[in-house]
Amino acid sequence: MSELWGALTVLIVCPLLGALPLIAWITYALTGRQLARLGTGNISVSAAFYHGGKLVGILAVLSEALKGIAAVLIARAFFGEGSTWELIALIALVIGRYSLGKGAGTTNVVWGFLVHDPLVAGFTGFLAAISFTVLQSKKIVKFGVLLLFPLFVLILHAEDFPRIIAAASLAGLLAWIYTKIPDDLKLSAQGAKPESKAMLEFLGAETKLMSLKDELDETKVGHKAATLSQLKRWGYPVPKGWVLAPDDDPTGVIDFFQPSELSPLVVRSSAIGEDSEQASAAGQYETVLNVTSEQKLAEAIAQVRASYDNAMAVQYRRDRGLPDQAMAVLIQQQVQSVYSGVAFSRDPITQQGDAIVIEALPGSASQVVSGRVTPEQYRAFVVETENFSSVQLEGTGRVPQALIKQVALLARRLEKRYHGIPQDIEWSYDGQTLWVLQARPITTLLPIWTRKIAAEVIPGVIHPLTWSVNRPLTCGVWGEIFTLGLGDRVLGLDFAETATLHYSRAYFNASLLGQIFLRMGLPPESLEFLTRGDSLSKPPLISTLQNIPGLLRLVRREMDLENDFKRDYREKFVPVLSQLAHESIEQLEPADLLARVDMILEVLRLGTYYSIFAPISAAIRQKIYRVKDGEIDNSVAPEVAVLRSLSALAQNAKQALPEFELEKVFEQLEATPQGQNIIYDFNELLQDYGYLSEVGTDISVSTWKENPEYVKQLFVQLMQGSEASIDGVDPINQVFSGKRKRGNVQRRVDLKGRVTEVYSRLLAELRWSFVALEQIWLKSGLLKEAGDIFFLELEEIGNLVAATDVEFSNQLHKLLEKRRSQFAQDSQITQIPLLVYGHTPPHPLTPSALYSDQVLQGIPASHGQAEGKVKVLRNLQNLPTIDRETILVVPYTDSAWAPILVRAGGLIAEAGGRLSHGAIVAREYGIPAIMDVRGATWLLQDGQRVRIDGSRGIVELSNDLRPE
Repeated sequence: MSELWGALTVLIVCPLLGALPLIAWITYALTGRQLARLGTGNISVSAAFYHGGKLVGILAVLSEALKGIAAVLIARAFFGEGSTWELIALIALVIGRYSLGKGAGTTNVVWGFLVHDPLVAGFTGFLAAISFTVLQSKKIVKFGVLLLFPLFVLILHAEDFPRIIAAASLAGLLAWIYTKIPDDLKLSAQGAKPESKAMLEFLGAETKLMSLKDELDETKVGHKAATLSQLKRWGYPVPKGWVLAPDDDPTGVIDFFQPSELSPLVVRSSAIGEDSEQASAAGQYETVLNVTSEQKLAEAIAQVRASYDNAMAVQYRRDRGLPDQAMAVLIQQQVQSVYSGVAFSRDPITQQGDAIVIEALPGSASQVVSGRVTPEQYRAFVVETENFSSVQLEGTGRVPQALIKQVALLARRLEKRYHGIPQDIEWSYDGQTLWVLQARPITTLLPIWTRKIAAEVIPGVIHPLTWSVNRPLTCGVWGEIFTLGLGDRVLGLDFAETATLHYSRAYFNASLLGQIFLRMGLPPESLEFLTRGDSLSKPPLISTLQNIPGLLRLVRREMDLENDFKRDYREKFVPVLSQLAHESIEQLEPADLLARVDMILEVLRLGTYYSIFAPISAAIRQKIYRVKDGEIDNSVAPEVAVLRSLSALAQNAKQALPEFELEKVFEQLEATPQGQNIIYDFNELLQDYGYLSEVGTDISVSTWKENPEYVKQLFVQLMQGSEASIDGVDPINQVFSGKRKRGNVQRRVDLKGRVTEVYSRLLAELRWSFVALEQIWLKSGLLKEAGDIFFLELEEIGNLVAATDVEFSNQLHKLLEKRRSQFAQDSQITQIPLLVYGHTPPHPLTPSALYSDQVLQGIPASHGQAEGKVKVLRNLQNLPTIDRETILVVPYTDSAWAPILVRAGGLIAEAGGRLSHGAIVAREYGIPAIMDVRGATWLLQDGQRVRIDGSRGIVELSNDLRPE
């Protein structure tokens, strides 16, 4: 039992001991400097000497030595002297030191090992000192020691196999860490504290150029060099290169290079801030080609560095509000170009579409970017799936088509590696290899706005009043969630920029969300993963570990979500909804109605929080527990519940009226006692679910209570169907019996349904308040047309009620006319781009070819295959006759669209994912469904015959039948 407690103590206490940032505390206490924000960002002994001076460095050595000694003594207290557990304690200490303490743990190991095995430590230290004095190479000595001390352990303790393995593991761990963190001794000794310079100059005596093979820090060597090093480490062909940091003296390294006529070099700028998302600095700094001697190399380095201070570059930085920083120099082997050029992964002129723009010429890339010659121009469209890749080209010239296609694939894949950020790529081809010379963001195409998710949250064309209510609620709640996860790392983020309108449609700021998720230690695609099931990249481990406290706060909030909602439902939602339901809204004055609106908005903010968090929580749990979509019961969701009730009622009506006329169903039901009961039940159902509408999140859209015709049409269509069509609505709770993991998911799905009901009821009450206010203003003549109030913003309505802005009242009709006109124009745009680049997008273009002229691709949402005729349904104003031969094509699937799917043979939606309302209902009824088919309502026409595969997400256009 003592050994068990000893093992637990070593494995728990030692990592925590290693994680204690004693060096950081000592440095901050004595100098006020934070090591994590200086130099390499390491919290190490050498960093303490460099930034804090001799006293701080000595104290840092003592603190780390005591840690290493303490770890060994802890193990010794339980297992005795010289046991393998002493080395395991050092391994645990180093893991904690690296993971959370931002250091390698070398000092810990040196002193800990000295206590563990003085003989091996003595031999190793003696040989290391001699080797460094003779060889003057930190790298050789550092990695040599890691080979020596396990070797000495093997020689002196050959009979102790576990001890040998532990020593080798400790050496391997340190070697791996050395490759992952920058070396503080690479910093220029000139920047160190005066009393530490001599020591650092001796320890840093080895002159080593930073290579593009190394992991480079963009804040030290500039974005260009850092990006090329990243591309090289990813496996892309980048010419060999080395980097001189801004403070490096080139004199000592020029001898390293041997440029010649046969092996020329190119010297390039890599200024701090150049080629970043904020500024490209294209053409502002020098590049020197054909460097063929050491003298020319020295001159080229000086020329490139001097270009940082030329008048145009200085003015460029001032115009963009960029600080003056420093210039690193990038030295690369020059590619002997046969063909060269540039590629833009997105068209920077049209700012939309999938076209890759490529400019190319025989010879070097400098011709293309110089602007002095007219290059050949190409447009390429790349289609990539799991099974094949294809490129369609527009344009011809002297450059081989196969090479241009290869460049197009390179551009699209680089954009994907950078999370969808459009890339400006400089390339060159030497007859054998396609080289990447540069990659940088296209700054004019940032930020990136996405319709994904937004198209489901608030679909369709949006009125000013709806947006003035929804945007502050949505941005504010997302800001609250992100602040909870980020803590003080939230500084500098503007959550008001989370969403915007383009073409009167909602878009989310994908650039901002990606930045937020990276700060949280999450992949930048996290939002789409949680709501749509997209694949994820892997964020840096260190970033994730740094954000563990924030992530734990979010996890705690998620675990408490159900109890929090029950409390708020009882204490806040129910009292407000009860008060609203019993209030005679027609009797209220404008000031009273505005107060009613304020009360609803106050509690609606809380409802928005749950409406965002509950679906995410359900998605996370479903992913963690690996529960399939078909194993989830969505009957608590209002759109599913009303559909089931309406289906059952329609079957009763069909039994009461075996023969009926479509146009006179309700008159025929009224004629019989049984039919009257059915009509009574129908009106009760309409009363219960009257808060639903075609677009639940858009308060400008009439509710079922105001316009019941849609529900009546649906009821009649359900009467036309067979009883078999409602088999899918039977509850499937029996699937969950005795299965805890599915129960965990089901509770969150049920919570999501209850949240949807509360949120939808509040929005309906908000709409009815504005409609009542509009009726007053229509009678007084302040407004002229029904619906005018939805072309005003919330603040403007407040001004009109208060009657404080006379000028605004006088200009009201002109403003409304202008906004109505813009709304009408935007409503005519049928093909809305999925992504918008930049703040001022142009008018949407017609879509480019999608995959092929016979196949469209989307997200598989409900299994099965179906073939039938297309019916494009852009709204729910007039429901057509729908049967199992009908393939519905819709722009989105909000809750009100869901009931109509019961009659269709299949579904194609332009927006949405596997967790969309339409996808859920389609699965309940066994209807094949494909979401996110871009341009579907524009590309497909009524009567066109298609085949859909809901398992693969493919729409095939049939050759035998064309649109009617």
